[in-house]
Amino acid sequence: MFWRARTTSGRAICLSDQFPAIKVEEVMEGLVTFVKLPPVRLGTPIDWTANPHGNRSWALHLHTLRWMGRLVAAYERSGDTALLDRARAITGDWIGANPRGGPGTSPWAWAEHAVALRAPALVCLSEHVHTRELWDSLAEHGEVLADQSLYREGHNHGLDQDIALLVVGCRLGRARWRDLAVRRMTASAEQAVDAQGVLHEQAPRYGLYVHRRLGVALRAIRESGAEVPERLLARRRALESYVAHATQPDGHLVPIGDSPADARADGFPHEGPVVRVFDGGYVFGRSAWDDPMAAYYSIRFGPGRRLHGHEDHLGVTYFAQGRRILVEAGFHSYERTGYADWTRSHEAHNVPVPTSGTFRPGTPTRLLHSSIGPSSQSYELADDAYGMTRTRRVLVGHAPDMMAVHDSVPTGALRSLWHFDPALRVLSRRGGTVVLGDGDGFTVSLLHLPGQGQAVRPSLLSTGYLRTAEGVTVVSPEAPSVLTVITVNPSPGD
Repeated sequence: MFWRARTTSGRAICLSDQFPAIKVEEVMEGLVTFVKLPPVRLGTPIDWTANPHGNRSWALHLHTLRWMGRLVAAYERSGDTALLDRARAITGDWIGANPRGGPGTSPWAWAEHAVALRAPALVCLSEHVHTRELWDSLAEHGEVLADQSLYREGHNHGLDQDIALLVVGCRLGRARWRDLAVRRMTASAEQAVDAQGVLHEQAPRYGLYVHRRLGVALRAIRESGAEVPERLLARRRALESYVAHATQPDGHLVPIGDSPADARADGFPHEGPVVRVFDGGYVFGRSAWDDPMAAYYSIRFGPGRRLHGHEDHLGVTYFAQGRRILVEAGFHSYERTGYADWTRSHEAHNVPVPTSGTFRPGTPTRLLHSSIGPSSQSYELADDAYGMTRTRRVLVGHAPDMMAVHDSVPTGALRSLWHFDPALRVLSRRGGTVVLGDGDGFTVSLLHLPGQGQAVRPSLLSTGYLRTAEGVTVVSPEAPSVLTVITVNPSPGD
């Protein structure tokens, strides 16, 4: 049983500007729109077990109540008491219908991330609504957030838990919760982000998310009157380099791991070399900074898959002349579907696949050698993901833009998979060479040696959350070693 809160209070640190935008008029009419799915009418009373789209993210958003928190922010701007009354009614309905551990309570109601995202919205409401039920709910949220057995250390959810615990602790006048939150988020950041800035969740999109949320955390710490730990600042600064190098010349994050292809990362400082090898498992290279026509590539190695990573080791992506060329299946959703599972699989990436042996998930990959010059770079990588040594050698050249990849296994044979951006279509195919283009004069040529036995097939690639488009996958001939050469031919106007 949680400790009942006193109605006397401390400072309300309201983070409403961090809540997702809503259509206020829509919510006032009983409608909600989450994760770009069609609006849903909630009804009165609200059915908190509803999930009309059968979507995990939609169900989570319903229970975070951040959409209620936006009503509070709208009330503060306009003074319209109807907005506050609606926010009060939604919250009262949620509290009454979702006792922790009660029969019929939605499993999403007290999921650790829902608690972490909902608590700051309740703090915002508490600045204007002073009721025993709201104060008791805040205290219960605090108890759950402080419970070490429910804490996601080293995870973005854990950071959200710490932010929530800090603002709840300040609101209820519990300095020990605030201090616990600051200690935990500092230790957690050092576990989650290495000294070079690589986030161990293995998706650049989450590096961006954690950077933003750390900014919110720093603001909340300062508003609470506590001292900001230098160690926390250092890890956030380190993240900036990782995110900057993981950003393609078009301003979008390279879609590695659970990173949607349409995620942008603007405004990150990028002093230093144009090629960076991160020990956490990434090579990011480009021909120039601040040039949308620059060439860009990524290569994956390092520790085995974890959290938001994919089975993408030895995989490469390639961007040149303002266009995406080699892409991965990408991130589609968190839904438990066969397609979402496939997007995380090994063959959804640009990798060599031995024709014998069984893939062993989570196998680490070694970067054996790298040579970085101004006009070309080369790398050698290897792993034992199929019970034998796969070796990949990558050469990237600039002016002209090209990528050459040599794959080999000591016994048996392999095939190399190459997934092309959906904007590119096959124009011709002859003698081991496939030419693809965008219809405006831009073409890319892929040459395989040996060339006999090459295959071209359609593939379904993710272009954003719950969005797909048909692309082209070129499969190399089956051989003990395969050389793939990709050359870029810009359109006449470029």
